[in-house]
Amino acid sequence: MRLAATFVTTALALVAASGGAGPAEDLIASNKCTKCHTAKTTKKAPSFADVAVKYKGQAGAEAKIAEMLKTGGADAHDKVAGSDAELKAIAAAVLATKPAQP
Repeated sequence: MRLAATFVTTALALVAASGGAGPAEDLIASNKCTKCHTAKTTKKAPSFADVAVKYKGQAGAEAKIAEMLKTGGADAHDKVAGSDAELKAIAAAVLATKPAQP
């Protein structure tokens, strides 16, 4: 199971980095994440790119984000529905978001 989750997460990160839509993007849409977040600009909440910059180089960043999505975290974030593997896939897609070019 752990190997499968790692594979899915890696595959989703590659798809997100290539710009194609995939399962993580479907989960982001179905959980209405874009109600408050966008890929590159601040809306009601930080952009996915800003989150990626915040967590860049941090060990366990994907797990931290997935846990925050699962519990709601201290930032009053809405809980996100999904399995642990799905939440990690969302986290991987967010972490793969590149900042806007100036």
